[in-house]
Amino acid sequence: MSDAPARSFLRGAADLARGFGFWSRRPGVMALGLIPAAIVGLVLLGGLIALGAFLSQIVDALTPFADAWPELWATLVRVAAGTAVLGGAIVLVAVSFTALALMVGEPFYDRIWRAAEADLGGPVPDSESGFWRSVGDAVGLIARGLLAAVIAALVGLIPVIGGVLGSVTAVSLTGWLLADELTSRALSARGILAADRRRLRRTHRARFLGFGVATQLCFLVPLGAVVAMPAAVAGSTWLARTVLDAHD
Repeated sequence: MSDAPARSFLRGAADLARGFGFWSRRPGVMALGLIPAAIVGLVLLGGLIALGAFLSQIVDALTPFADAWPELWATLVRVAAGTAVLGGAIVLVAVSFTALALMVGEPFYDRIWRAAEADLGGPVPDSESGFWRSVGDAVGLIARGLLAAVIAALVGLIPVIGGVLGSVTAVSLTGWLLADELTSRALSARGILAADRRRLRRTHRARFLGFGVATQLCFLVPLGAVVAMPAAVAGSTWLARTVLDAHD
């Protein structure tokens, strides 16, 4: 019998915690993953800071129709618009960070994945992953992230409750995308095709979502994305292995 959704969601979050535990077993390998994460993180952080600095001007440009409105309604609309823009940007940055970090740090994260596979026991499957495949995966993930950012931004435009709903939507959509991308290496290395990977994720939807949301929340902490990225690679390996073992 499968776990209840809430319990399965927590198991997914625990998979990320196991990834952090891998720091104590293979600190040297895990430390390599900090390098690409730090480089990409600094670039994207600069973009977010620039967005924050010009957010009021962007909101004014998006809502010229509110100039003639009563001050209360104009303020509500502009706060909603600002929340939507910022929420959408955070979604896009989170997904872009993962995609770009995995692409730039392909050799480092491949070593983390192999070390995690060896630590779990059994033969390490041959991975066909390489730089150009990483580029393709990054482009695909950023494209899906852009769609998720648009959806989160539109939800954020709902008056009064849009800020909360937009944030929940952003974290949930981004978490799902992160779990999808991070587990792809361990699954595809075993010859599991994309359609079968999607079916496996749907079967264990709550657990994958729990892992992805926990990862996304870590990314929101200052410097959390840099430290969490190697742990997310290791934890996603554990997640993929245990889910596959459950189907054997």
